[in-house]
Amino acid sequence: MFTGLSAFPLTPMNEQGIHKHEFTRLVERLVEARVDSIGVLGSTGSYAYLSGEERARVAKLCVEHAADVPVVVGIGALRTRDVLVNAENAQKAGASGVLLAPVSYQKLTEDEVFSLFETVCRSLSVPLCVYDNPGTTHFEFSEELHGRISQLPQVRSIKIPPVQNDIAAAQARVARLRGLISNDVTIGISGDPAAATGLLAGCDAWYSVIGGLYPDTALALTRAAQTGDEQHANGLSAALEPLWALYRDFGGSLRVAATIAELTGKVSQPCLPQPLQTLQGDARKRVAAAIDALELS
Repeated sequence: MFTGLSAFPLTPMNEQGIHKHEFTRLVERLVEARVDSIGVLGSTGSYAYLSGEERARVAKLCVEHAADVPVVVGIGALRTRDVLVNAENAQKAGASGVLLAPVSYQKLTEDEVFSLFETVCRSLSVPLCVYDNPGTTHFEFSEELHGRISQLPQVRSIKIPPVQNDIAAAQARVARLRGLISNDVTIGISGDPAAATGLLAGCDAWYSVIGGLYPDTALALTRAAQTGDEQHANGLSAALEPLWALYRDFGGSLRVAATIAELTGKVSQPCLPQPLQTLQGDARKRVAAAIDALELS
């Protein structure tokens, strides 16, 4: 499950609760497209804003509607005790794996992060993906720490931040990491604009935001890279540059993806937990124009 395209859908909601039917439609579309796995309750799924009960409900809903597609559930939280509860709920729901970021308010040390993963791995019966996301956690993994954590028995993948848009530099980054981690641990790229470069540089998986909305488009790019068709993979990514520009200009992928979902009728408005808001005004018009020009299906 930690190779190929892992598509991360939104968790549509308002202040009254999760939009169950909208969420399950997003999941069913991913199943229809035959993505390699579905990742719920990551950053795109707004995990940090949900209660433990809401997170358990989302995990259960996803597994119930995912058919035979593996489901990876985010379990990150501020306190280790809450991570353990989330892990247990994910396993009870039937998750095939879990995704863990070292969420913090006080900046964590490397020893504290290792202890978190060590403790959680002792409680798991499913594989774990390490979520390296310094943009939200403000913790930067050293490659040596990735090497230590990769030796833990349940760790099977590392979701790394975007690589440089330079194939030689990206290959060097992946090679250094592979030299330190266990042979049975895969490397996955996050950051949609870096997906083609990361996959062509040797990453095994793409943990994708846009894949949660447009799985066919993301699958085409993934399969091209997996077969070593550099020209086609880069061409598909270049064609999506209007979308990548929106990510850069509006603070990342979440608001852009949620705005697209609202504009295209995939979810109702509002779909993000307050105080987060989708893009409005001229920014929303720009997103609409980009989607019309790209003719994504």
